[in-house]
Amino acid sequence: MRSWVFGLEGLNVLLLVLALFVLAQPMHAQEASAAVANTSSQNRYLGAAIATGLAAIGSGIAVGIAGAAAIGAIAEKPELLGRTLIFVGLAEGIVIYGLIVSFIILRG
Repeated sequence: MRSWVFGLEGLNVLLLVLALFVLAQPMHAQEASAAVANTSSQNRYLGAAIATGLAAIGSGIAVGIAGAAAIGAIAEKPELLGRTLIFVGLAEGIVIYGLIVSFIILRG
């Protein structure tokens, strides 16, 4: 049985293509260096927002799947609580990785 989550692959590809079109704007020779610096600063903020947003979406999907499986496992065997919390915690760690990447993007 396929879950609806696997249908989000097309959405991820669409978001990636849209982000590439926004970030790969053609630069004209007559633009001043201040405009170029402003554009790169805007692109930096956009990249950090995309990194954090997609990490949060991915983590939400992962926590939803792992949490549902964990509740089902705990309902049958209550002694599995500690093990299932580890898997849910690993899924939540995805957001932290996204935040770290966005901080690196903003610092650079």
